[in-house]
Amino acid sequence: MERRRRRAVELADRGENRATVARILGVHPKTLARWVRSARRPNGLAAKPPAGPPPRLSDDRLCELEALLIQGAKAHGWHNELWTAARVARVVERHFGISYHPEHVRKILRRRLVWTPQKPNQQNVNRDDKAIATWVRRAFPAIMRAAAARGADVVFVDETGFMLDPTVRRTYAPRGQTPVHKVANPHARISVIGGVVVRPGTNKVGMLYGMLGDNLNFRWPAIAQFVRTLRSTLARPVTVIWDRIPIHDCPALDEELVGDAEVVAELLPPHAPELNPADGIWRYIKHHRLPNYAPPDLGVLRQTVTAELDRLRTRPDLLRGFVRFTKLSVWGGPDPART
Repeated sequence: MERRRRRAVELADRGENRATVARILGVHPKTLARWVRSARRPNGLAAKPPAGPPPRLSDDRLCELEALLIQGAKAHGWHNELWTAARVARVVERHFGISYHPEHVRKILRRRLVWTPQKPNQQNVNRDDKAIATWVRRAFPAIMRAAAARGADVVFVDETGFMLDPTVRRTYAPRGQTPVHKVANPHARISVIGGVVVRPGTNKVGMLYGMLGDNLNFRWPAIAQFVRTLRSTLARPVTVIWDRIPIHDCPALDEELVGDAEVVAELLPPHAPELNPADGIWRYIKHHRLPNYAPPDLGVLRQTVTAELDRLRTRPDLLRGFVRFTKLSVWGGPDPART
């Protein structure tokens, strides 16, 4: 009806005979004249759907419901932190005496509260958010200033394992025909180390990586070898930043690195993987490039992972995205590549 009104006004404004336009549209000429007058007002021709009955859950009660849900499911008697439409419906009935079908509750959550289904992040129970914030605000800027004074590249380092058992993501399939991954050996793995390289005061960003043999895990000698590779490849002093796992924070590795005056090692705060841009390498490849990938053996997996890492080295835009994700002031202000 709104389109019809707008079309009628458009024809009248173009000089078409109003009586003819009204007859074609099946309305009285006075109705067309009223539409022309209404068109002079903002939204004068807009559709006005019937308001319908007022919602049983008023806006004030909706705010109360949101406050109840923010308390978490455990606060309302469930043993886990999981909100489902059925559980929310029970909370609504318990506190407001209103019975809703779970499907209607799902519409309330999406349309009125603007809540969406989300997969929770996991954090260590010993995480100290205040200490992490202090490190970000004070320690990290000092690390970057010291690296700039030394003319050093800053390298964020992290390790991971790629398994024959794939990272699983939802995919479309015919109803009732759940896809199946044939896994050759769920425990077979390739250990990979990677570093995101940034140069203070510039927009330069890069990536280096290394791999171990099949089914081997990183120990401090392999970490020391990767640092030596960084030094020889970059041909500059380096400041290495990594997390506080034992293979990084150990006396043997410290003694090895002390022998090279051009290498400085710094530790991230405990239990703060989100501060390491190198973690974005694994997140991107595992969850965006290779989910549901089940190769037949480690040889094929090694070729695929190598190809993905080599591809990522040619994408500085993605590497900068990994850095921006940490919200660290790596460039001391706006990303130079975006200014």
